[in-house]
Amino acid sequence: MLTDRQRMILNAIIDDYISTAEPVGSRSISKRGDVGYSPATIRNEMADLEELGYLEQPHTSAGRVPSQKGYRYYVDHLLKYGELGGAEKTALKGFLAEKLQRMEQAIQQVAAILSNLTNYTSIVLGPEVFNTTLKHLQVIPINERTAVAIIVTNTGQVENRTVDIPENVSMADIEKFVNILNLRLKDVPLLQIRAKMYSEIGSELSRYVGGYETLIKSLEGVLNSRDSEDRIFLSGATNMLTQPEFRDVEKVKHILDLLQETPVLMKMFSTLPEGIQVRIGEENNMRAISDCSLITATYSIDGRNVGTIGILGPTRMEYGKVMGLLDHLSKSLPMILGRWYM
Repeated sequence: MLTDRQRMILNAIIDDYISTAEPVGSRSISKRGDVGYSPATIRNEMADLEELGYLEQPHTSAGRVPSQKGYRYYVDHLLKYGELGGAEKTALKGFLAEKLQRMEQAIQQVAAILSNLTNYTSIVLGPEVFNTTLKHLQVIPINERTAVAIIVTNTGQVENRTVDIPENVSMADIEKFVNILNLRLKDVPLLQIRAKMYSEIGSELSRYVGGYETLIKSLEGVLNSRDSEDRIFLSGATNMLTQPEFRDVEKVKHILDLLQETPVLMKMFSTLPEGIQVRIGEENNMRAISDCSLITATYSIDGRNVGTIGILGPTRMEYGKVMGLLDHLSKSLPMILGRWYM
């Protein structure tokens, strides 16, 4: 267990290193008004903190930098959420006041705001596909053999696609088909629609709609749920290039490659517990981001977790600021998204 003095000095070193990205020496810490110890006393404590694994000395005669163990102690025992500054309050107030037409628009805005305010990379996992349900289906003929299929979901998402009309299917059949789907499949998750068309309402379709199976095949593209790639929203991926820790182009390349691997990101986010979580360096269990920290917050609607907001940056991250922003957004976002779950 660290003494109060060691805790104070470790806190001061990490605060300075986060601000400057330069190894911290005893003299600079002694000049802080909130420390009150001589450089010699601080040097001794820094040596002890290094021996305990909380600090590292990157070069001979250089100052110290926090280790991943040091950051973990800082986050768990020393840190307080940072209060939102003027820029943060203005940006978030503007976002909350916007009349956004689609859920995806809101989530994209969140990702952009976070990356702009933190200068890190934001990753937002949108609501799970089982929460997106069918609100209305419409098929508008263009000519005898072509039509536009339009699907509207409970989230305000509108998908449209040109489809071929099978030769053995009349417009009257299409009208019956659409009416049955709107009656029987309204509020059904998109993920389940195809299976329900074949199983639960297949017999009904076969009685009233000739060639219904070919119609289903024609409409599958627009009826199928969207790919998971559409539920991961990234912003500020290249912000890593501005961080002094990532001057190594090869290191950055591995990070950028990971950010393109949607299935990997989905898996990584799916294993995160509820609430605000901080994974530091090697805690991420991925070599590409072993020098990064990932801070995430889940957001809920009606007590049900529907997504996750995340910030990826160097281990020398402004933890208090980021955690404060995520805490605020995870509580505010449900108010914006709730309109699509009514």
